[in-house]
Amino acid sequence: MQIENPPTEKPYEKAEGERRGLVLVNTGDGKGKSTAAFGLALRAHGRGKAVRIYQFMKVPSARFGEHRMFEQLGIPIEGLGDGFSWKSQDLERSAQLARDGWEKARAAILSGEHFLVVLDEITYPLIYGWLPLDGVLETLRARPKEVHVVLTGRRCPLELIELADTVTEMQMVKHAFKAGIPAQRGIED
Repeated sequence: MQIENPPTEKPYEKAEGERRGLVLVNTGDGKGKSTAAFGLALRAHGRGKAVRIYQFMKVPSARFGEHRMFEQLGIPIEGLGDGFSWKSQDLERSAQLARDGWEKARAAILSGEHFLVVLDEITYPLIYGWLPLDGVLETLRARPKEVHVVLTGRRCPLELIELADTVTEMQMVKHAFKAGIPAQRGIED
């Protein structure tokens, strides 16, 4: 490890642009895409801002750790999907759930009632062809200027990356699963 001296001067200049809603994307093959989005949701909620979370691949009855905590905090979180595609008995039903869920998320974004809307795992219905990308792009462009939207998932379409204000690509360096260690409740749920 190389030891560094801490900076003694501010490493950046204060931005002078207008404050406005941002489009943020968390993508890549590494862990932490949803976790980072949930961290933003907690940060916004802690500032008294209205937050809404939609999970495109989770079933409505999901009771993962994030659901339990967000419910305790009063942050609405809604599963819109049918679970993992490889577990689905009917992929057309999964596609219809994604389309129906998108209409809910779209309405929440355009209503202007939320400071932050999280679209967790939305890239999957997009890359599977279940949702039209043009409709998502149009909604993001038409949203009220104070609304922030976070989109998560692997293989984010380039058009979304180009539209976004901030894009973070999570890169896997090492993962316990590859060493044969199963998912841990409270870490990967």
